[in-house]
Formats: sequence, C-alpha cells, structure tokens
Amino acid sequence: PACAPPGARPCSPKSFGRDAMVCVCNATYCDTLDPLVLPDPGTYVKYESSKAGKRLERSQGSFQRSLHAPGLLLTLNVSALYQRVKGFGGSLSDAAALNILALSRSAQDNLLSSYFSESGIEYNLLRLPMACSDFSVRPYSYDDVPHDYELKHFKLAEEDVKMKV
Repeated sequence: PACAPPGARPCSPKSFGRDAMVCVCNATYCDTLDPLVLPDPGTYVKYESSKAGKRLERSQGSFQRSLHAPGLLLTLNVSALYQRVKGFGGSLSDAAALNILALSRSAQDNLLSSYFSESGIEYNLLRLPMACSDFSVRPYSYDDVPHDYELKHFKLAEEDVKMKV
C-alpha cells in the first residue's frame, strides 16, 4: 500500500499487554519486505523495529569520513575479515512445526513466504534439533537400544517424519 513505510508492508499488530506485540500473519495477510538492494559504497541501509510501532522500517544514510562527528563512532576496517556469514535462519522445533501445521494452508503459505521468499526476510538456513528438545511434547530419541554403536536400530520419530521432513 502507498501508506506503508519504505521497506515493509505495515504490521497488523496484536497486543498481548505489557508491551508485548506481534505482527499477525494469517490466510489473507502477512507483512513483507521490499527486495533488498545493496547500497552504494559509502552509504548504508538500516532496518529498524521498535516498541513504538516501527516494523523493519527502512532508512538509509551516508558514512561520515570525519572522526569529529558527534555521537556514536563506529569504525569499519574493510580490509580485515574475520568470518564469513553463511546465511540467516531459525530453528524448526516440534513446537514450531505444531504451530505451523495448526494454521490453514493459506496461512502456512503466507507465513513460510514471509520467512523464505524474496518478499520476506529470505531465510536460507534452518536448524533442526536432533531427536526431542525442550520444545517437544514428549521425550524421544532415535535409538534407545543400549550399546547399538552401529546404529542398527536408528529410526526417525513420528514427529520428525510428520512435522519436519
């Protein structure tokens, strides 16, 4: 819509009281982002969310080349690289899968699109817990046979096959 701030469709807020708010994603609407375009050298793009209502609101600016500017000083040494970022993502636990599968098919499509598509936040990684975790509805493992070092009795649990694979 024309009234949306640059960078995002407006959040459809749902309050849980005490400053707790989420953006609603359902069968007919889910907030999305404009496609990411890398900024020109010497400039930056900032996405900001806040309790005051900003939801991935996009703004841009230029880096100052002076050390005498007031406020926060951030020094970037572009010749020193420390690590590579493989990507961004989240965890698909049993609890997350149960909640996603409880949605209508259209709401599932909107939610997954908001995570993985170009109009979403473009996750490209997922972490899957091995066997159960503290977000599972029951304790389980993949091989409960003692001393089965060759994993002859290894088998995925029903939760993994139905909810995550």
